[in-house]
Amino acid sequence: MKPRRTTTYGFKRTGTVLSDQIRRAGESRGFAVSRVLTHWAEIVGQDIAAIARPVNVGYGRNGFGATLTVLTTGPQAPMLEMQKERLREKVNAAYGYNAISRIRITQTAPTGFAEGQASFGHKPKPAEPKINPEVVTAARDAADGVESDDLRAALERLGRNILSKKKH
Repeated sequence: MKPRRTTTYGFKRTGTVLSDQIRRAGESRGFAVSRVLTHWAEIVGQDIAAIARPVNVGYGRNGFGATLTVLTTGPQAPMLEMQKERLREKVNAAYGYNAISRIRITQTAPTGFAEGQASFGHKPKPAEPKINPEVVTAARDAADGVESDDLRAALERLGRNILSKKKH
């Protein structure tokens, strides 16, 4: 196998070069920025996480407190604006002190340019189609001799899926 040939010619991405310095700067101010991003729903709750996403944590010149920038859609912005202080309290409660002194809300359209799209919720699962009772009994009969409950249930699901497919 040939070794992978790089096309960067010794250059590195700026994000990879500066990521350690950025992380250390955030930690020197008392908190890890990545925790806000990775545990957003746990920190602020499902109701706020469904309408908003953290985008950036910026630091002031004097070093006292940080500004959390939150992205939301246009119709949700007034709702989020009313909850801004509660949101700040929840984020600061996760750190145990006033790490965030200000919250800035930015808006984007749910459709439009690729960089302006925002999707905050998960799509609901599609409803399962109605399965013919004959297919269910045939799948149950096919997996009847299996002793393991988990394996039998998996085989029944597989049998239902196979038997309910339309034949072309």
